[in-house]
Amino acid sequence: MGGVTGWCAGFLFQKVGKLAATAVGGGFLLLQIASHGGYIQVDWKRVEKDVNNAKKKIKKQANKSVPEINNLIEESSDFVKKNIVLSGGFAGGFLLGLAS
Repeated sequence: MGGVTGWCAGFLFQKVGKLAATAVGGGFLLLQIASHGGYIQVDWKRVEKDVNNAKKKIKKQANKSVPEINNLIEESSDFVKKNIVLSGGFAGGFLLGLAS
């Protein structure tokens, strides 16, 4: 059961990943073409300011959520240890799903 669900998850992860990468890459390509053609004017100073603000917020949130992440990791490792056969099958199936 773990292997089958792992394979399904891996297969879907692969397909969704390819679709997301294509969408993001295509979006960037269209933005570059529009910028080069003069249709879009980018305010790079504002972009830099917004990116710096986002980095500050992410660092602040990351520092707050460290205990929660450690707790989640501990609970996950306990689950894997208790259900090693199911977890091993899922992991193997997931890797096979990614490869197919």
